[in-house]
Amino acid sequence: MKGPLNISQVEGIDDEEDFEMEPVALPCPPPAQQSGHSLDRDNDTEKRTRVLRSNVAMKLARFMDTIRQSFVAVQRFAEDLWLRQYGCAGNPGITRVYQVWPGNNVFFFHGRLICGPDPRGLVLTTVSIILSSWVFAMYREDDLPQDSGLITALSLILTVTVLVNLFLVSTIDPGIIPRNDGSCIEETAGTSDGTRRMRVTVNGVELKLKYCRICKIFRPPRSCHCAICDNCVEKFDHHCPWIGQCIALRNYRFYLTFVMSALIFFVYVFAFSCRRIHQRMLRTGTGFLGMLKNCPETLALVSFSFPTILFLGGLTILHVFLLARNQTGYENFRQSYMGSRNPFDRGMPSNIMEVLFEPLPPSRVDFRAEVMMPRG
Repeated sequence: MKGPLNISQVEGIDDEEDFEMEPVALPCPPPAQQSGHSLDRDNDTEKRTRVLRSNVAMKLARFMDTIRQSFVAVQRFAEDLWLRQYGCAGNPGITRVYQVWPGNNVFFFHGRLICGPDPRGLVLTTVSIILSSWVFAMYREDDLPQDSGLITALSLILTVTVLVNLFLVSTIDPGIIPRNDGSCIEETAGTSDGTRRMRVTVNGVELKLKYCRICKIFRPPRSCHCAICDNCVEKFDHHCPWIGQCIALRNYRFYLTFVMSALIFFVYVFAFSCRRIHQRMLRTGTGFLGMLKNCPETLALVSFSFPTILFLGGLTILHVFLLARNQTGYENFRQSYMGSRNPFDRGMPSNIMEVLFEPLPPSRVDFRAEVMMPRG
């Protein structure tokens, strides 16, 4: 019978029965190979990104090309309709090359729209009106909850009225007088001595016609050569930098309606903006300096509207005075009738009827067909 085993013997048996572990190599790539795989993955991601960007760019280019082709198709369709009605009705495949009178004006739609040479003033005026209307419509509901819909609707109606009159006064031919192509002054002037002087009698008053060296014509009465547009303009009043167009015979009435409607619009905006500031001050109990933090947009609108009202109010008073006397701004500035009576003054009622309600004379701008070219 065996005695009990001591601990050392047991441990020895355990040590003898243990198997040695053989080292096994794990499939671990070297560091250089790991970095190479990461670079490959980065390159693949970059390639996919480039492919996606190129696809998006191609789709955007196709979309823009489609829009351009649609615009060209609409333009050609409109030109075909114009030529069938006013031009080459027998052969719609022929288009015309038009020769316009020299000058700095910009012509659109075969002379239907005539704009001034510098559009910056027109863009600034348009943005100012739209921005003022937008700020007024967005922020007036906080302190003017009663009849807010009616207030906004009236402001939008006034905005549309102002913009329509602005579009008309800036795109209608103000009264451009065509230049003379002839080189002989005596033939164009009809004078025997060849001098550049010509006089006419209007309502018993003798007026001297001035000769324009640029346009090579004797300007009609009340006409002037605009240095900015580089054209002689009939019944010239002034060149408005805020509209970028001459104010003259054919667009003067639209200028008056634009000035008056803009004055009403800004008075409307100013009044309700001041009311909003008053309501906010009563509700919050803050002073004027507190309004700079609470409603800075309304304060900016008031600060812009007030000088605009003063400017438009002065223009309105001036042109009402000129309208009552049937006098242009250029004639008033030059004091043309200081030594004699105004031959065009027929009394206030007749002057108002003549300027505001008589039919507009046709445009003198001549779009002559110089070359007939087949459309490619």
